[in-house]
Amino acid sequence: MLIRLTLFCSLIMVASLVSGQTPWVVPSDWNAKLSRTSFTDQNRKTGGELYLTNCKSCHGDPGKNNVILLVPPPPDPSSVQMQQNSDGALHYKISEGRVTMPSFKNIVNSADIWNIIAYLRSFNKEYIQQTAPKPQFAGESFDKVNLELFWDAPNKRVVAWLTGVQGSVTKPIPSMELKLFAKRYFGNLMIGKPVETNEEGKASFLFPENLPGDSTGMVTLVAQLTNEEIFGLVKAESPMAIGVASNRPPLNEPRALWNVGLKTPVWLLFTYLTVVLGVWGSIFFVMLQLRTIFKIGQ
Repeated sequence: MLIRLTLFCSLIMVASLVSGQTPWVVPSDWNAKLSRTSFTDQNRKTGGELYLTNCKSCHGDPGKNNVILLVPPPPDPSSVQMQQNSDGALHYKISEGRVTMPSFKNIVNSADIWNIIAYLRSFNKEYIQQTAPKPQFAGESFDKVNLELFWDAPNKRVVAWLTGVQGSVTKPIPSMELKLFAKRYFGNLMIGKPVETNEEGKASFLFPENLPGDSTGMVTLVAQLTNEEIFGLVKAESPMAIGVASNRPPLNEPRALWNVGLKTPVWLLFTYLTVVLGVWGSIFFVMLQLRTIFKIGQ
């Protein structure tokens, strides 16, 4: 058993090392992608805050080369290894991840990944940004694309309205597929199926009558385009008191993860503690055995 576990761990380390030494091939379409907006001081500030939260633990402080000890080591943000990537390649790598580099596409949205890139580029004095053309639809270019959410009480429907701004003129954008979600602690809950916008740029979603909200029935809804290729990330978020009132406690209250106020069954608690102690005991045992093997090898 110990030999198999040691061999398995060794194989994982070797696979990580080999994969890390293999060139990271970025798809050509992603390699050529550009941000639709110019990087501003606000973008860089937002990106710096996101970097501090999600990236610093591995990549360290830019310019100080105090990266985490991994094999292979993650590059310093100011290094040539990092800066030689195109903007699109950085976006792809941050989004998709590989081996010791985690995927952030379900943690940080596309717009905020561009903000992180804006922050990274601030450590490259030779960098000159190129931006993507303005978003277009049916031959028309828009300076800005807006998405708004409304509650249609008589029909018990949530209406999303997609429009494009061209100078001082606002035009509806039809035939674009939208998705609607209810915001939750761990990921968003999709409501119904994607709906296309009509000639008025509106998409109507039937809201479920039994969807729980907070103690006042408040539910935070999120609508966004299914396809980000045309306009990039277009999203609207709005709280609405249209859910079923629920007195479920927040997750930071004791035992809130188990149920809505009932005590955890003793057998379940005992099983959980047994598993946790067993796992940590096994890890400790393996470490002792590896230490013994190391001494014998010496």
